[in-house]
Amino acid sequence: MTYPPHIWNQLKNKSFHSLVSALRKDGWIPDETKGAEQVYRHPDGRRVVLHYHPSKTYGPNLLKALLKDIGWTEDDMRRLKLIK
Repeated sequence: MTYPPHIWNQLKNKSFHSLVSALRKDGWIPDETKGAEQVYRHPDGRRVVLHYHPSKTYGPNLLKALLKDIGWTEDDMRRLKLIK
């Protein structure tokens, strides 16, 4: 999924903690942790693995891949307050 520049500018600075907070608000639950990898599952069967990077943001390719795996639409991201 490609995002317009005004959306991408808001997303590219999201940290691990902001993504985890949004996942939990959306019903995702932590499943397992192996070192720096944390697995989250959604009740509908989706699964995503987040790599813990304290005080860092994700690179653009990794962030795009994570958002694709999570499956959020722009409306979902607004509802979860990731974007305005």
